[in-house]
Amino acid sequence: MYQNSISIRLKRQIYSLSKPIVMGILNATPDSFYSNSRTQSDRGILSRTEEILGQGGSIIDVGGYSTRPTAGFVSPEEELERLSRALDIIRKAYPEAILSVDTFRASVAESVIKNFGVDIINDVSGGTLDENMFDVIARYNIPYILMHMRGTPQTMQTLTDYEDFIEEVMRFFAERINRLTALGVSDIILDPGFGFAKTAAQNFELLQKLACLQTFGRPVLAGLSRKSMLYKTLNTDAGHALAATIAANTLALTGGASILRVHDVKEAVEAISIFQHTYNPTE
Repeated sequence: MYQNSISIRLKRQIYSLSKPIVMGILNATPDSFYSNSRTQSDRGILSRTEEILGQGGSIIDVGGYSTRPTAGFVSPEEELERLSRALDIIRKAYPEAILSVDTFRASVAESVIKNFGVDIINDVSGGTLDENMFDVIARYNIPYILMHMRGTPQTMQTLTDYEDFIEEVMRFFAERINRLTALGVSDIILDPGFGFAKTAAQNFELLQKLACLQTFGRPVLAGLSRKSMLYKTLNTDAGHALAATIAANTLALTGGASILRVHDVKEAVEAISIFQHTYNPTE
């Protein structure tokens, strides 16, 4: 069940997660897996920002490099150019918005922290693709989303052979958390990495056993929105996976998720409201 005492430090203040929150996805990319989430024009970036915040999103997660399976390579320069353009637009219009950047590159992370005051770094590789990432996070002392993945976006779906799946995911988090805390990093958010180096069956096992992650006493982020584990199960596509996403997000909430990372902010906010009225009716 959901841990209501969890909090993180954001903008030099304690940010309570006593009620789960929503992170809205803003993809400044031409090739993200869900085509409706691709936002490249200036007007599109601003409109998506307004939509996320207006529908009750608490965090905007900006990405400049699609990490979908078999995604094409994007150079650090191009990734940073995409991010910088989007972040500049958002910061000018909404200077107090809580911004997360989805990158596995330490140089990109450092640049967006220094130049745009980005509040959170969301690293799909959990520090495995850039050995300098943990040092950057420690230097700037900002919250870090630590995700479980094997390989790269290009190879991850060939790396799904585990001796003991859940145990290996738990060991990954234990080792990485120890390394981060030794560097003085305290605000660590765990993302089990649905869809990353996992089969459909493993994804559903992870969702079923999500509460295991509460062992670490850290906020848990669930990124299930319109993913193939959902739409392939239903023999449909990402564009027709909203109902499945709502169902999966609700299961993630019962498993202890503090943050839902989604394309559809309004529906996720409403799912949280129903969850709260069911399990925390006095709040």
